[in-house]
Amino acid sequence: MERCAKRKTFAHNLGGTAGNKESGGFQALVPKRMRVFYFTKPMALYAQDVYQALDELRAITSMGLEFANNEYERKRYTRLRSIAARLFAKLEERPVEQVAKEFHYDNWLHVSPLSGAEAAVFQDDRLLLMKRSDTVLWAVPGGLCEVGETLAETAQRELWEEVGVRGRVIQLLGIFDSRLCHSHTKAQLFHVIFQTELVSGSPAPSAEALDVQFFAEDNLPELAAGHAMRVPLLFKLVRGEISPPYFDVP
Repeated sequence: MERCAKRKTFAHNLGGTAGNKESGGFQALVPKRMRVFYFTKPMALYAQDVYQALDELRAITSMGLEFANNEYERKRYTRLRSIAARLFAKLEERPVEQVAKEFHYDNWLHVSPLSGAEAAVFQDDRLLLMKRSDTVLWAVPGGLCEVGETLAETAQRELWEEVGVRGRVIQLLGIFDSRLCHSHTKAQLFHVIFQTELVSGSPAPSAEALDVQFFAEDNLPELAAGHAMRVPLLFKLVRGEISPPYFDVP
């Protein structure tokens, strides 16, 4: 479980403000072109809109550069990307050069939302939650997908890395858009949640989990961003009150 502490938390950052609670971000060792941002403090609503707009600009310019037909188009997209990087640097209070390097990735085949998977483990009608070391709030074990693994494998890996137990995916419970469940990410992310049964081991704290407990639906702790919407739905999905899988209706 040592390697997971060095590699990621589910609160991924675009390369700055690592562990700095005042700036509200946490560093995660994910490829720089794939980093997502999580707020750890309430911020003005306009900031969320600006981050999402800049993320869209980054995606548009990256794809524009990939398929540019001539040097003039490349110059325009490069300039637009630089403007987005400057604005992002202002919001993050970081050097423009640092953000520009993270924005200037020239091998995007297609720029898409990120995806992550979570393992919802139920025992005696209680849900397993971990108290995250970064936000100090409670969450379902989970993290970003890695290249070469399925979503179900991601959920099982995260369960092992974060709380030290082996699990087996039973069924897909739902796919949640970070924008609609209010996860406060700075880039769009799909949370894919699987019901998972324990195979071996006992849940225990780790570098990423200050505490691990099972909670009943009527006795939930203070939940991390996005979980206030997702967790109650998980109980309903497992009981069959809602037919899984859940998805956001167009």
